[in-house]
Amino acid sequence: MADFNKILTPGDYQNGIVNVVIEIPTGSSHKIEWNRELAVFQLDRVEPAIFAKPVNYGFIPQTLDEDGDELDALIITSEPLTTGVFLEAKIIGVMKFSDDGEVDDKILVVPADDRTTGDAIQTLEDVPARLLEQIEFHFNHYKDLKKPGTTVVERWAGADEAKSVITEAITRWNEQ
Repeated sequence: MADFNKILTPGDYQNGIVNVVIEIPTGSSHKIEWNRELAVFQLDRVEPAIFAKPVNYGFIPQTLDEDGDELDALIITSEPLTTGVFLEAKIIGVMKFSDDGEVDDKILVVPADDRTTGDAIQTLEDVPARLLEQIEFHFNHYKDLKKPGTTVVERWAGADEAKSVITEAITRWNEQ
């Protein structure tokens, strides 16, 4: 397997496009994480099925969030994507999120070329409100059986704020 942090850049994020690597497909209860030291995907844990991911989950290469991991991405697609797939994705917004008191923001994206929807999602306002509610609910509650109340979705913000979060994460990566 290739080391995604060595072969992929974050992408042309200033112009709204990022490279994203899929860790967890939509509907999976497997918490699969990229292990940066070994350059492999690792099953971290199995969550109860009620906490299956409502959207694909992945990361942006060559970035570091404040929690020390690559910057997370939530990828909206009509079908689940497979672990290890990478895509060019359009930046839609950011879910400002804290996990056990640490900043753990999630960049919301869609495929850069989505012919199923005709690229219908261009901004955060284009995302169905019900889907945003489901994502919020998931992230507010997915640790409730182990550590209730430790995850908080603070708010959603648009692409400009998402680009600022990405810029900061690239800076942290480059300073490591």
